Amino acid sequence: MYVVSLIIVGLIVGALGRLFHPGRDRMGILRTLVIGVASVLVAGLIIGGWLGFVVAVVIGVGFVSIWARLFERPRQTPRWRKPLRG
Repeated sequence: MYVVSLIIVGLIVGALGRLFHPGRDRMGILRTLVIGVASVLVAGLIIGGWLGFVVAVVIGVGFVSIWARLFERPRQTPRWRKPLRG
């Protein structure tokens, strides 16, 4: 039962982390779940209870930001939307 609750809370924390991270994130539900579970585990080691949930969301935002910076390529603007030079 602990694993099921960890997955559910991790999914919620991962979704909130993506929600509070500015910009678009092109990650699927599995990656969101992994980031959320990792956030909950790290926050559970630091502090527990409802404050731990808030800390987990903050850590989730940090993990989403790190993931976006390190592993996702920035979207390129289409050729027709680029400004003309000259």
